[in-house]
Amino acid sequence: MVREIVFDTETTGFNVNEGDRLVEIGAVELINHIPTGVTYHQYINPEREVPEDAFKVHGLSYDFLKDYPTFRQVADEWLEFVGDAVLVAHNASFDIGFLNGQLKELDKPLFTWDRVVDTLEIARNLFPGARVNLDALCRRYGIDNSERTLHGALLDADLLACLILFSTHCLFSVSDRFRKWVLLVRHSQQFWDTLCQC
Repeated sequence: MVREIVFDTETTGFNVNEGDRLVEIGAVELINHIPTGVTYHQYINPEREVPEDAFKVHGLSYDFLKDYPTFRQVADEWLEFVGDAVLVAHNASFDIGFLNGQLKELDKPLFTWDRVVDTLEIARNLFPGARVNLDALCRRYGIDNSERTLHGALLDADLLACLILFSTHCLFSVSDRFRKWVLLVRHSQQFWDTLCQC
């Protein structure tokens, strides 16, 4: 059995080492690449103002966030939810960097790269020169992202999970190129072992 956590984060900016902070985590659980219906969603008080540029991306203001728990208060819950699952994210270097940055400040265990799949890196290798953000991939493969007027951690994680489900189980007629993308996503030995048992 392969347990994957497809997740996304929203933040106050781009650099956790310069004081930027998480404001939202959203995650979708997959078992053997199929969504289980189990999700994790948490808004987070960043204990600082949200810059206008960041607000324009996700629409989360400090006034909205200030009554939610801080990352210190939810870190253990998040780690327990993730457990030993494979972590899947679109631009994982950004999301893992923020999570590990704030976990390190709390002396909590950090996520290691051997358990992380970055679908953005894979898509760039597969479609060199093309746009490969989440919106572009949804358009390419006919995934409805009409609700995505702003970035949202849970919505974005759900869309990425839909792309994985769409590809893995061939729910529609898909190109060999997209099937190749799926195989590349499944690059870890754990993924290959499970696929061979299906």
